[in-house]
Amino acid sequence: MRLGRYLERLRDTIYSRREIRVEYLRVEEVLPGRLGAIEGRFRFYDGSLLAFDETVIERGVVLVKTDYVYHYQSADGTLIFRHDNAPHHPEVSTFPDHIHTEGRVEAAEPPDLSEVLRKIDELLYPFEEKRNDD
Repeated sequence: MRLGRYLERLRDTIYSRREIRVEYLRVEEVLPGRLGAIEGRFRFYDGSLLAFDETVIERGVVLVKTDYVYHYQSADGTLIFRHDNAPHHPEVSTFPDHIHTEGRVEAAEPPDLSEVLRKIDELLYPFEEKRNDD
């Protein structure tokens, strides 16, 4: 996927989510066709917050996410999860990529913003199994 199309897809994903209140959003091709950045802050119906920042470079036909953080917290500021690639946990097998959750640091691949939003959806709108009254 080309850089411009990637950034456009992320922007479209964000604005298709009417339940998200966008507090801040910046989507930019810093160096057209070579370097892009997206950052934002979103509020959800329960007051929880997703703050994120991502830098992507285009190398030939491959996009490489060089720096990222997706920080999701409750309305009171309690961390729910944070994906990032800050190089401070060399013990994880996916170093520098990892996730902070429930007071632990675990190996994790770099997520896409769409994946992060789906994960938040699972937390905000848990699937309720239907009863089978047969």
